[in-house]
Amino acid sequence: MAGDAINAADASPCQSCGACCSYSENWPRFTIEDDAQLDLIPRQYVNARQSGMRCDGDRCSALSGKIGEATRCVIYAVRPDVCRTCQPGDAECAMARRRHGLPLIASAQPD
Repeated sequence: MAGDAINAADASPCQSCGACCSYSENWPRFTIEDDAQLDLIPRQYVNARQSGMRCDGDRCSALSGKIGEATRCVIYAVRPDVCRTCQPGDAECAMARRRHGLPLIASAQPD
C-alpha cells in the first residue's frame, strides 16, 4: 500500500476524500463548542439529541459528493470542533481511509 500513499504536502486531499465524514454516526459529536458556536450550525444538520451532527447511516448529513472522488462540507465555516481536529494524515484520517479502502496519506504511515 505504501506505493499508493498520497503525499500530505500536496494540495489538501480532503476534497477528494470525505472518509472521516462517513466513518461513524457517533464520530461527528459536539464536544467543546459553546452554545453560540452550536447556534451557527443549521438545525437540519444536528441530530435529534442535539449531541452531534445528524447522519444518514454513518455519513454526516453535511457532507456532499462521492467518497474518494469529490466531497465538500456544506457547513465548513461553522463545522464542529471534532471536524476541525481531524487532519490529513493523522491517526483518525488513516482509520477512516482504511475503512473506505482509500490509500493512506504518507504522514499517516508507520516508518
